[in-house]
Amino acid sequence: MKFKQHNDGSCDIEFSWKERLTLFRKGKLYLSSEGFKHFGNTLVGMVVNWQLKFDEKIQNKLTLPNDKIEGK
Repeated sequence: MKFKQHNDGSCDIEFSWKERLTLFRKGKLYLSSEGFKHFGNTLVGMVVNWQLKFDEKIQNKLTLPNDKIEGK
């Protein structure tokens, strides 16, 4: 999967054909412990860098445990 952030701070997550087929067949993606570690490291690095692209309102927004999060 590839994460592509836009200048406004929004993001597209793009999946390969193999990942799409796996998601369709199994309903999930499995990450080994090493793969999950790489995914986590990559994601944290992106969040740190992306924070700078968000406008001030979004930079200061908190997400609480009961908040409903919707994607497009």
